[in-house]
Amino acid sequence: MVFPSHSLPGNTANTIKMKKILTCLAAAALITCSVAQTERTVRLPEPKTSGGMPLMDALRLRESLRSFDTKQLTDQQLSDLLWAAFGVSRTESGLRTAPSARNWQDIDIYVVMELGWYLYDHTEHALVRKGTEDLRAYTGTQAFVATAPVNLVFVSDHTRMGEGVDEETRSFYASNHAGYISQNVYLYCASEGLATVVRGLIDRDRIREVLRLGDHQQVIFAQTVGYPGR
Repeated sequence: MVFPSHSLPGNTANTIKMKKILTCLAAAALITCSVAQTERTVRLPEPKTSGGMPLMDALRLRESLRSFDTKQLTDQQLSDLLWAAFGVSRTESGLRTAPSARNWQDIDIYVVMELGWYLYDHTEHALVRKGTEDLRAYTGTQAFVATAPVNLVFVSDHTRMGEGVDEETRSFYASNHAGYISQNVYLYCASEGLATVVRGLIDRDRIREVLRLGDHQQVIFAQTVGYPGR
């Protein structure tokens, strides 16, 4: 902002003070803008919920690959991938593409890509941007995770399981739930000609830190998705 010359304080000390105030206000505006951008919701295209490869063919072609091209997925592929993984398949009931004991629906999918990391919002079929950092290297110990276009991190929110469930039982069901979702990803990738591999080799303490997870959240495993490497 530019003040008219007649409105500037004549006293040098006051002028310096005014400049400091304006600098602080500008910094606060930048911080506010940064937070707003971080939490931006990105709408995904409507998922294609019909067609694709016949089931038996997809089962036959399902495989784990560990070589990935750096080519990015299209928005439509990302939309279809996340819907297949754990999207809403029956809108009237809110039920989803993978089973969940007692309908806990405790698994959240964090989507980690080059330009940022996101939380999949299945109710809106959208991505909520949680940060703009490239955290791909933290999603596993293998070298390919740092350059593959998409890494999914499956996180169980134990608070959705209610009271009276012991930790061993929580972990048992969470692992099964994430496994169902992972298989959906495998079948989608087989149908789409994409490469994928599910991975348990993660520094869980570090990924919990960088994803800013709470004590009630458990990292189950991660899954890499992309075009097959050459």
